[in-house]
Amino acid sequence: MSDDIRGGRLEVSGVKVAYGDMTAVWDAGLTASPGRVTVLLGCNGAGKTSLLNGIAGSLPSSAGSVVLDGKDLSGSPAWKRARSGISLVQEGRRIFGDLRVDENLLLGLPRVSSAERRRLLDDVFEDFPLLHEMRARVAGHLSGGQQQLLAIAQAVAGRPRVLLVDEPSSGLSPVAFAQVLDVIKSVRDRGLAVVLVDQLVDLLLDGIADDVVVLDRGRVTFAGSAEQMTPDRITSDFLA
Repeated sequence: MSDDIRGGRLEVSGVKVAYGDMTAVWDAGLTASPGRVTVLLGCNGAGKTSLLNGIAGSLPSSAGSVVLDGKDLSGSPAWKRARSGISLVQEGRRIFGDLRVDENLLLGLPRVSSAERRRLLDDVFEDFPLLHEMRARVAGHLSGGQQQLLAIAQAVAGRPRVLLVDEPSSGLSPVAFAQVLDVIKSVRDRGLAVVLVDQLVDLLLDGIADDVVVLDRGRVTFAGSAEQMTPDRITSDFLA
């Protein structure tokens, strides 16, 4: 695999996200460190997706700070946060279904010379060999799991420092989701900072979570290491 991933330290504090008069996230925060997966848990409607979008700048936040490696991005638009190294893989596999796999990946690459773009694309295919086999296929003809891998690969192609992944298990079979988790573990092990949202608590705590943040009605009720948590404790104490 290519080895030029450089993770960053993301520090989020006091973020407030609202949809009009409805506040989805109150005074929330988390920390994501290089080479670690921070899992964000909570009931449906707890504010997990809203917090990810607030961090990425896809939704405006009316309070709080988003700091990446000491650089305050709080007032920055989404494109500037992405250029600084925060990449969001949204729920629903937001790929371009009418384009080929390699064309989707090219869209995720930074603006560099043609030779460098070819090298970066080769790196992505080295990291995602299944996609290399399907490089000429139309993305809309891939299975759900393959499309999810493509969405993650497109995000990783831009060489982010923090990867935010929202509900990757949505619509996937257990086998396909296991493949997605393997890919997330791989980029984590190579140094990327990852923030992951999903409802499959048992699978997240069993081998991929390094740190856990629990949201309840837009507020953080727990933040700590995965070793402190068990599925029973999460269900009874935080998600009831």
